[in-house]
Amino acid sequence: MPKKSSGGGLTATQQAAKFLGVSVLAGAVLAGIALPAVGALGLAAKGSVESFDELPANLKTPPLSQRTTILDADGDQIATVYSRDRTVVDLKNISPYLQKAIVAIEDSRFYQHGAVDLQGVLRALNKNAQSGGVSEGASTLTQQYVKNVFVEEAGDDPTKVAQATQQTIGRKIRELKYAIQVEEELGKKKILENYLNITFFGQQAYGVEAASQRYFSKHAKDLTLAESALLAGIVQSPSRYDPVNDEAEAVKRRNVVLERMAEVGDVSRAEADKAKEAPLGLKVTQPKNGCITAVQGASFFCKYVERVFLSDPVFGKTKEERAKVWNQGGLTIRTTLDPQAQASVQDSLKDHVYKSDKVAAATTLVEPGTGKILGMGQSKPYGYGKNETEYNFSVNSAMGGSNFGFPTGSTFKPFVAAAALEQGKPPTQSYPAPYKMPYPQQVQTCSGKPWVNTNNETLENEAESEVGPYALREAMELSVNTYFVQMLGDIGMCPVVKMSDALGVVQGNGDKVPEVPSSMTLGSTGLSPLTMASAYAAFASRGMYCTPVAIESITQTVGGEKKSLEVPKSTCSRAMSEKTADSINTLLSGVVDSGTGKQAGLSGRANAGKTGTTDERKNAWFVGYTPNLSGAVWVGSASQKVKMTNISIGGTFHGQVYGGDTPGPIWRDAMTGALEGKEAPPFNLITIPSGEKDPKEDDRDNGRGNDDGNNGDEGFIGGLIDGGTTGDTNGGITLPDNLFQGQGNGSGGNGGGGRG
Repeated sequence: MPKKSSGGGLTATQQAAKFLGVSVLAGAVLAGIALPAVGALGLAAKGSVESFDELPANLKTPPLSQRTTILDADGDQIATVYSRDRTVVDLKNISPYLQKAIVAIEDSRFYQHGAVDLQGVLRALNKNAQSGGVSEGASTLTQQYVKNVFVEEAGDDPTKVAQATQQTIGRKIRELKYAIQVEEELGKKKILENYLNITFFGQQAYGVEAASQRYFSKHAKDLTLAESALLAGIVQSPSRYDPVNDEAEAVKRRNVVLERMAEVGDVSRAEADKAKEAPLGLKVTQPKNGCITAVQGASFFCKYVERVFLSDPVFGKTKEERAKVWNQGGLTIRTTLDPQAQASVQDSLKDHVYKSDKVAAATTLVEPGTGKILGMGQSKPYGYGKNETEYNFSVNSAMGGSNFGFPTGSTFKPFVAAAALEQGKPPTQSYPAPYKMPYPQQVQTCSGKPWVNTNNETLENEAESEVGPYALREAMELSVNTYFVQMLGDIGMCPVVKMSDALGVVQGNGDKVPEVPSSMTLGSTGLSPLTMASAYAAFASRGMYCTPVAIESITQTVGGEKKSLEVPKSTCSRAMSEKTADSINTLLSGVVDSGTGKQAGLSGRANAGKTGTTDERKNAWFVGYTPNLSGAVWVGSASQKVKMTNISIGGTFHGQVYGGDTPGPIWRDAMTGALEGKEAPPFNLITIPSGEKDPKEDDRDNGRGNDDGNNGDEGFIGGLIDGGTTGDTNGGITLPDNLFQGQGNGSGGNGGGGRG
């Protein structure tokens, strides 16, 4: 039933609707729709009043979608992202010329009529009858605004857009009713302002501010008469009158607008004629939408920020709610990205790895104690062409990374050492560590059911000369495989599992690291650089692990109002004692001083780190840190099919790639630039007495980490039986022939671990 007024009659709006239904509605509808002449008027009139009354009373006007701006930590723009490029402005910030131009060409009697222009309806009906089609419409500016609201509400759904624009009587009836409501509630100036902010001007520009920036690289308030006439002319057909692609047609249309402005008295004839003679004067700013346009190679970081927004419940309980907010836009997102660190990451990658190389490199820098991601980049740029990729090699699969991450080799060994120290093992702990040995017969797991070496799997060190006994310090510096497997057999796997959990160490697919010796010691499991950089940051911050964060703050502008949004916070927790962290820092300082990571060592500041390679040298890593910055570098192929032997990387030939000689220098240069001008605090090092070793091995250090890289500063990973070929049933793994390497861990096989 239609609503009654307080006196029992119909409301003023509904009385107008009744009047329109019997006298004007059919004509107004038919003025904009091509229908057969016979019976058309009767069809429209028959149901017009009933349909009018049944429509909801109020037009729901969704907030206009706008561009989102992503900033770095200094407040400089990284990229803009939008479903519709729009910046909403007040009428006072729109050139009076443009306001007059739009009214003159689209609805010259805008200020004289109500929601429906009766003169316009009759004029359109007459012209359309003469032409036998739809040569002129009768929609007022208010009706056009309402139609644009329908389109905006439809978003990017093609079905809904089609419904919002279809030439049907039903849609026209809705348009008319809501136009009456809008006229009553908003008034002419607000309707004009809303129309100028919502309408499409071509070239991906929605609203006058975006259009002004796109075509003239200036604000809408600064548009001249000629420029205003050009933009006003585009609205009728943005593709036909596109000045970028058809200048002649655009000039004709602009001059039509100027002529109309002179006819209605908005400008003098002399002003109009002068403006007609002016060149278009385009100063086009190309659309820059999406993370692909990000500066300083920050496209992957930008996409990571987007993934965080779309996945974190802080921005909405469901993925649909989060997507709605993201597509709505109007966000200003200030991130943690440090421009100095990011520039250094990109420069170091370009210096050491070419995008055309068979392998790629990825680098991530994280701030200890806060979890802030300061830099993230890779050698193959973001894109869809040759030597480009949309996969972010620095992060887990759920955040746009590879399916499983990448095996880390010996960079996993510090987690074993930290777990052992937490269990009370001394930093001088010694093990026999022979060159070759079987895995322990049994190793305890968290479930209480031990892992059993049913296949008599074995492992070996890099070189036959590597024979213990070794103490922890030298075993870490030389990355001795058998030492850490013996340590694991001693303490069991559960302490390592607990340490990994405390350090946020999960596989690239989000699963926990499997409880098998090859994963727990030799890094056969795929992890991401962000995971490794964040875990090592806990050593730098004396045992405090902080979850990685990329967003500092977000403000959103909706309807001219700004509000702050809650953002994800880093959660910091103690992963190990300060004493344990200090011990690890001491051990890993030795790696860059005299061990496998010599080529990665920094000058003039305390630093520590660990090298790693994997089976058949398909992956090489360096993960290291100073007290105020942690970084991880991975080098390898995403497909895991490239063996880095006899290979050229960045123009340098490598007989064999090591963690120290390829990712190590990338890390060194990235860290050096990122830390330039920053303080250089010391570690809280401890004194670790030198352990005993076999005297005949006194000269074993010779050649390790030297520039020639030929004496193996890290190892053939995993020590497979009889040299261990891929797929060997005695512990090897078979890599699936797909885009990214799978898990590949059997009940306890070797197949992926590594020396430094």
